[in-house]
Amino acid sequence: MASDGSALVLLHGGGASGGAWQDVIPLVSGHHAVYAPTAPGHRGGPPVQRRPATATDLVDWAERYLDEQGLQRPHLAGHSMGGYLAIELARRGRAATVCAFAPGGFWASGDGLRARTMSQVGRGTGMIRLVRPIIPLVLKSSIARRRLFQVGACHGDRISAERGVQILDDFLGCTVTREIFSTDDERIAPLDPLPCPVTVAWSEKDVIIPLADYGPKARERLPKATFEILPDVAHDPMMDDPALVARTILAATGAAKD
Repeated sequence: MASDGSALVLLHGGGASGGAWQDVIPLVSGHHAVYAPTAPGHRGGPPVQRRPATATDLVDWAERYLDEQGLQRPHLAGHSMGGYLAIELARRGRAATVCAFAPGGFWASGDGLRARTMSQVGRGTGMIRLVRPIIPLVLKSSIARRRLFQVGACHGDRISAERGVQILDDFLGCTVTREIFSTDDERIAPLDPLPCPVTVAWSEKDVIIPLADYGPKARERLPKATFEILPDVAHDPMMDDPALVARTILAATGAAKD
């Protein structure tokens, strides 16, 4: 069992799995004991306890996971949905530090941001399911990978064909895509003062959770957080530049100073 001081829990985004961090883990494991669980309702994760599943259900699951691993206040890093989970776990006093990449939840009731974001998250599911039998062949082309992953990554051609298949299978295997964040009430409320150091890292070229739309609300609700812009990456920075993601996490946990 790792001590809280060295433990780092990585929380993936909606429609992904713990495997989303596979290129980041080797870059941070020299500084931290790393945990990368897969959330309920996601491919490889446990079944959800009730339907429809809510974002709060996943926060409850994540807190139980920390308990099961004997982790009281580990460092947390999360992407998108996972960023939301990390911030909400911090609200419960369960984080030493938080590094949230493009976190979901910075919308307001009736502003349309949540609906627009979630429509993009589920877009293309039917088409991908239809062509799944030929996906391994299609993804041998770097041009095809760049086009297929263009919403999540600026440099989809950097993703291997094998990894691309895993990403798409995770996407197709998620059973709660249309349930989590299905209402405007599932959002990040103001958190001031912060219970721990929080870094919010925005992807410069994110079209799913764009900085221009989400940044002002995030700064308003987390006024004491550290805000960073990650250059030349899209919504899924782990795909574009895992080394940049690792450096950002280690700076947030303080390990980069060691």
